[in-house]
Amino acid sequence: VNIEELAYYVRTRAGWLNAEYRVGAELDTLKRFLAAGYPVIVEKSLILPESEGGGGWAAHYVLLTGYDDASGDFMTQDTYHGANLPVAYADLDERWHAFNHVYLVVYPAEDAEAIAQVLAEESDPEVNRQRALERSQAEIAAIPDDAYAWFNLGTNLSHFERYGEAAQAFDAALGLGLPWRFTRYQFGPYIAYFHQGRFEDVVDLATATLYRTSKSEEARLWRGWARYSLGDLGGALEDLTAALEINPNYLDAQYALDYMRGG
Repeated sequence: VNIEELAYYVRTRAGWLNAEYRVGAELDTLKRFLAAGYPVIVEKSLILPESEGGGGWAAHYVLLTGYDDASGDFMTQDTYHGANLPVAYADLDERWHAFNHVYLVVYPAEDAEAIAQVLAEESDPEVNRQRALERSQAEIAAIPDDAYAWFNLGTNLSHFERYGEAAQAFDAALGLGLPWRFTRYQFGPYIAYFHQGRFEDVVDLATATLYRTSKSEEARLWRGWARYSLGDLGGALEDLTAALEINPNYLDAQYALDYMRGG
């Protein structure tokens, strides 16, 4: 489940609540929300034991409910590790970096004004995204071989439909090396490559992703679109049908399937 899907779920299934997500955040941003009384969800990495899907790097959401500057810790609620666990600021920041420093705040709908005050200028998602782009550029300037910073740059450039530059950034990230599950959780390269007409690259990356983690509906979706663009309608329909078997509520796959069937 990606951050957009979480926000969509809140906005469409819980009318008394609303949700906002932003990227490129600093630790102080999280503290401001917590100080105002709003818990924050962040996406970060964790290392799984060998007994769980082969182990290794994976993505994970945690809920932050407090912080302590004296100890340098956030208080976290973690479905994997347990309740009320302190996590050091530096550790969270390091593990958050792979996910473009994204966070999600869920709040009562009547608190929209209070949330806007905490967000300040970043109430405007475009302002937020531009700042995130500039942050990723600064991180690359400081550490040119930071694969996560290159990937974040590609993600932020894609938001502005600068797909040529985004594809180059994703090329750099993939060339530097990313954890084997990475494209199970983040799909920017598929989008950028597709919009650049790099359909074979979409097929190759999606196939590699599916080899490692077969239940990636996003990889199925984008391989389906790429196969369709390459003239392989049968392969495209097979991928999209498989995507809907993985996730029957996947509207993007249903749209693509209807489109390709002429409906």
